[in-house]
Amino acid sequence: MTTMIKSEILVPLLNANEPEARVAAIHVKDRQPVKKGALLFTLETTKAAMDIEAPEAGFIRLLAAEGDTLEVNQRLAVITVTADEPLSIAEKKPSAEPGEGALRITKPARELAEQLGVELSLLPNDRLVTENMIRELAARDVGAEITFPQFTDTHILVYGAGGHAKAVMDMVRAIGAFQIAGIVDDKISIGMEVLGIPVLGPRAILPQLVRAGLKLAANGVGGIIDIGIRVKVFNLLVENGFSFPALVHPRATVEPSAQVGEGVQVFPQAYVGSSVVLHPRCMVNTGAIVSHDCEVGSYSHIAPGAMLAGHVHVGERTLVGMGVTTSIGIRIGSGARIGNSAILYADVPDKAIVKAGKVWGG
Repeated sequence: MTTMIKSEILVPLLNANEPEARVAAIHVKDRQPVKKGALLFTLETTKAAMDIEAPEAGFIRLLAAEGDTLEVNQRLAVITVTADEPLSIAEKKPSAEPGEGALRITKPARELAEQLGVELSLLPNDRLVTENMIRELAARDVGAEITFPQFTDTHILVYGAGGHAKAVMDMVRAIGAFQIAGIVDDKISIGMEVLGIPVLGPRAILPQLVRAGLKLAANGVGGIIDIGIRVKVFNLLVENGFSFPALVHPRATVEPSAQVGEGVQVFPQAYVGSSVVLHPRCMVNTGAIVSHDCEVGSYSHIAPGAMLAGHVHVGERTLVGMGVTTSIGIRIGSGARIGNSAILYADVPDKAIVKAGKVWGG
């Protein structure tokens, strides 16, 4: 029996430069009746947020979970005629699947496999083969042949090659105390360069780099859509034996009484006030202000232009978006996401989401 689907809810293009979005919040439950215009989802990219409303009345059938990162035009949900209609496999997975045993590989992955000499017959046929998988397989196959120079205690690895990684590279160069050994990135081919820095390979080469004497790393993954991704990168690097120096841009101001933990990144024009505590691996981005006696938890991200008044406490793994302002002495819970330009007058609970531009507690 075919399910009576009235409407599909697809991931829209929020930002022309980002082909995916994160499901920041789901405002309905599976099989719940909804009216036309009912709030269903809140999606976020690094630069934008959007609420998704029901295009018509019916019963919502969820195909995504909170925290998922989906590509544009993937299905978030469908609206059905009744609540108890089963969704078939085809309806849950709208993309066509080839027959059992057939190789499923993206066009870029196939081209990369040919470039790196990876035999297609060796690839798994129980999943979609991507470029990342090809790079990891190639690194395992040729890893023993890769020769690295003997690194020194001042060499530092940058993990990632995107926008945040570029900012990290420029900051490392401005600091002048380290020499960038190279980049590890799963999406860029070995030998390519980013800002003049060579890509050494995917994550599979990390053990080889450590054996060659490389000890320091900087996390170039911003994780603004999902801080959990940034945390996973740190954990991966720790598992491979890397440590993380604090990086403070020479054009940032950090008062002498502030405490800056290992792996912290403080970008240009940021101000870190007296008696501030920046716990390990958090980030104070460009132009942000963290006033006296504030405390920022591990892995949290204070985005460009945010302004924390004195005695503000930010929990762990929290995003305080661009241009956010706060009252003095408030607490922002762990795992919270504060949208761009929000104004906070009161405490924010753990894992709460404050929408961009909203006034909280006013």
